[in-house]
Amino acid sequence: MERYLATRLYEHITWTTGSAPGPAEVRSWERSLPVLVKDLMDAGLGKVEVTVEYGLPLSSKRVDAVLSGVHPKTGEDSHVVVELKQWSKAKAWDEDPTLVQVDAPYGPLLHPVLQVRDYCEYIGGFVSSVQEQQIRGAAYLHNADDESVADLFELPGTPHGELFTRQRRGEFLDFLRSLLAPKSGAPAADRLHSGRWSPSRQLMKVAADEVKSREQFVLLDEQHTAYRTVMHAVERAHASDIKTVVIISGGPGSGKSVIALSLLGELYRNGTTALHATGSRSFTQTMRKVAGKGSTRVQKLFAYFNSFMEAQRNGFDVLICDEAHRIRETSANRYTKARLRTGRPQIDELVSAARVPVFLLDEHQVVRPQEMGTVQAIRAHAESKGLKVEHVSLDGQFRCGGSEKYERWVLRLLGLEAGGPIPWSADEDMFRLAVADSPAEMEERLRPALAEGESARISAGFCWPWSKVRSDGTLEKDVRIGDWHRPWNNKADREVGGAPPSALWATAEGGFDQVGCVYTAQGFEYDWSGVILGPDLLFRDGRLIVDRKANKDPDLRKSMTDEEAGALVRNIYKVLLTRGMKGTILYSTDAETQEFLRGLIPAA
Repeated sequence: MERYLATRLYEHITWTTGSAPGPAEVRSWERSLPVLVKDLMDAGLGKVEVTVEYGLPLSSKRVDAVLSGVHPKTGEDSHVVVELKQWSKAKAWDEDPTLVQVDAPYGPLLHPVLQVRDYCEYIGGFVSSVQEQQIRGAAYLHNADDESVADLFELPGTPHGELFTRQRRGEFLDFLRSLLAPKSGAPAADRLHSGRWSPSRQLMKVAADEVKSREQFVLLDEQHTAYRTVMHAVERAHASDIKTVVIISGGPGSGKSVIALSLLGELYRNGTTALHATGSRSFTQTMRKVAGKGSTRVQKLFAYFNSFMEAQRNGFDVLICDEAHRIRETSANRYTKARLRTGRPQIDELVSAARVPVFLLDEHQVVRPQEMGTVQAIRAHAESKGLKVEHVSLDGQFRCGGSEKYERWVLRLLGLEAGGPIPWSADEDMFRLAVADSPAEMEERLRPALAEGESARISAGFCWPWSKVRSDGTLEKDVRIGDWHRPWNNKADREVGGAPPSALWATAEGGFDQVGCVYTAQGFEYDWSGVILGPDLLFRDGRLIVDRKANKDPDLRKSMTDEEAGALVRNIYKVLLTRGMKGTILYSTDAETQEFLRGLIPAA
């Protein structure tokens, strides 16, 4: 039976996510699930409903098991989140009780009590049918005894997270009996699965509250691990005078900017000297406007990568470098004073500026020739200085409705992952993907979202001229496709004819009426995304071809190989295609490419 269940789970997850679970995950099902089932039977809870690999709303994260039933005292729905661990031993990592080290070839992991607590809070916050008092959590280390995981008990349990070992199996059964009656749990499970999901909280809408109170986001798994890794590095820097470089890598929507804001808010409140920096003018100005609203002190927390040319060594406790893939070779530009044109690498300035420099990046979002922010480059520089490096990889997907399947579809389409383009099939996460017959139809299908209080934007590859603001204070309609004409997003730092300033195109009212480019879209998210594929991205006989000559971006016309330019164009479209949280509509100006997309994507 164990092998049959594991096989069914393997097939289901492979189909729904487009990614096959690894052998270790399959082994965990075969070894852990039978233990949980036997415990339920021995506890007299054979009628309790068990949801295995429960998918968290708007996320690709999965919970090992959720037990649903009736509370023995209140008679209300009762749910127990169970995180199953096969660990036979574990210890606190570097004396930090929130992180644990297991005998494995990778770094620290989040304490399982915190992990299951976060899951409970996340479900309670996103599933309308579940109230906070109706859900509890347990981390069950069924292969371990108390002595082999003694360090883990230093972190006190909470109602949403308790720790049990095989030595405490009797306590675990009592815990389950206190929350679940020996009655059918099917109705409660049905309500869990049919409960309406609250929409994902967009980063910019809650940034101010996040910085000031840190109550808007729940960090999960690797996100929480990354957060704790940085906080531990700060504590270590103060206690032991040890400088640590922390690298946090992950794809779009994996939570990098959420982590950055969570860190900034916590450090800010603790009186720790910290700054947030990016290489994006749009992102920094938006953060100043939204997160720093009403507080000039908060606004000063947001800087640019080139602001640290003269910074004192270790002058800050923490420097949070968000969108670190946009790090450039040097900070010097045509306005830089002659005495500062030393050729010093920008990465050296950033590493030097703080006792704990933190770099959050996605290597597939390098979109300009001068950008060189990669895990390898940052690690190599830090290690050349003899510095300690911690790297946390985020493997969750929270943008694109949490659809890992769509993320992988984009990577395959653009040749950023091996295997070639694949057909799109209906996504259980309800992420919508469609092809429009024209940009006019795309606009017509997206505009109603604005009336419903949702956000929508249209973006495109840089394949049309980009004029300056006209003398009469209007924007030239440069993007011309048939009889459909629209302006690019405003270049100016001020509103022009109802068009928001350049940096606020993705977030301010009025941005829908212009076509955005990668530089104004990168780092942001909106509910619905329309993407126009220009003549620089073509499909011929199912194979992607990049025509750099069709791209109008001056940066792509500089000295570089066709292969280098092709990689940047792929990354540009990867950014544009992964901005929407609920759905994306595509249109290609090339007839053959449009037909190819129609063959991959069923008509909506």
